[in-house]
Amino acid sequence: QVQLVESGGGLVQAGGSLRLSCAASGCTSILNALAWYRQAPGKERELVAAIDSGGLTYYTRPVKGRFTVSRDNAKNTLYLQMNSLKPEDTAMYCCAAGDRGFGEPDPFHYWGQGTQVTVSS
Repeated sequence: QVQLVESGGGLVQAGGSLRLSCAASGCTSILNALAWYRQAPGKERELVAAIDSGGLTYYTRPVKGRFTVSRDNAKNTLYLQMNSLKPEDTAMYCCAAGDRGFGEPDPFHYWGQGTQVTVSS
């Protein structure tokens, strides 16, 4: 089993920055792909960014150029640096992890509880 705990969310003005962290514990040696999802009220959950064990990354188009996903395997931690934040980035952000690449079917089996990000205009 793997446990994921997010931190770093909060309230920020438009144009500001936040850095989210996701600490993994348990059987972390099995992990390959890590990802950030977000869900705003009334909307479907959206994959924001992902990174695999080789450093390959994916970003959803609305965040390209503004968000950067990274991982520190020694610390078993996933990060999401979010710059130039917009009100439409407001959502609950959750991290996810799995033992396969993010391009494979159903890659994520472990989920965190989430951290709220609110961007005011």
